[in-house]
Amino acid sequence: MTIHKEGYTSIAITGIIFVVINLISFYFISGDMPVLSWIIFFATLGLLLFIISFFRVPTRQLTFNENQIISPADGKVVVIEEIVDDEYFKDRRIQVSVFMSPANVHQNRSGVAGEVVYNQYHKGKYLVAWDPKSSTENERHSVVIRNPKGEVLFKQIAGALAKRIVNYLQVGQKVAQNEEMGFIKFGSRVDILLPTDAKVNVKLNENVKGGVSVIATFA
Repeated sequence: MTIHKEGYTSIAITGIIFVVINLISFYFISGDMPVLSWIIFFATLGLLLFIISFFRVPTRQLTFNENQIISPADGKVVVIEEIVDDEYFKDRRIQVSVFMSPANVHQNRSGVAGEVVYNQYHKGKYLVAWDPKSSTENERHSVVIRNPKGEVLFKQIAGALAKRIVNYLQVGQKVAQNEEMGFIKFGSRVDILLPTDAKVNVKLNENVKGGVSVIATFA
């Protein structure tokens, strides 16, 4: 396991806060209220460990298959439905949405190999990530990757807690399957828009792993 580069600043700030708060607690509280001082220590330690855990990047045996769309994120499948995409395709697509809780790994990967043909950031609201309107109204970043089997849109969506979406891809860039696509901080969701003839391999409420679980198979 490693720590994602997006977490370096957050972990450093949290570490400094941990040290300062506990130094103050040790000098001014521990003598008269040792129990309170220990409560403060464990509470702040828990926060520090949570922040470190949030930015973890676990070592995994990744799945590679040119006929398959691999999950771009860890989380739970909360949507499987046919929709009309108004942003890029302008036609019907199968949408599969993966909700990431704060406890999930938040690194996002490219579910297919190919060329980036569309990359667009959209300002928006911060509705809870499981709200159906979050796909079109929340802050989000959409990327379309053109694969010989078809084009797939990956949409990183901010949630009520997520305030920063990071996307590393650029139009014209060639990406490998499971190559890092970006990162979303503190709870969010990723939508995958598939061709209507794709075979979906996951079920609602199924837990998936980024870079490992097969979301769908090209026709």
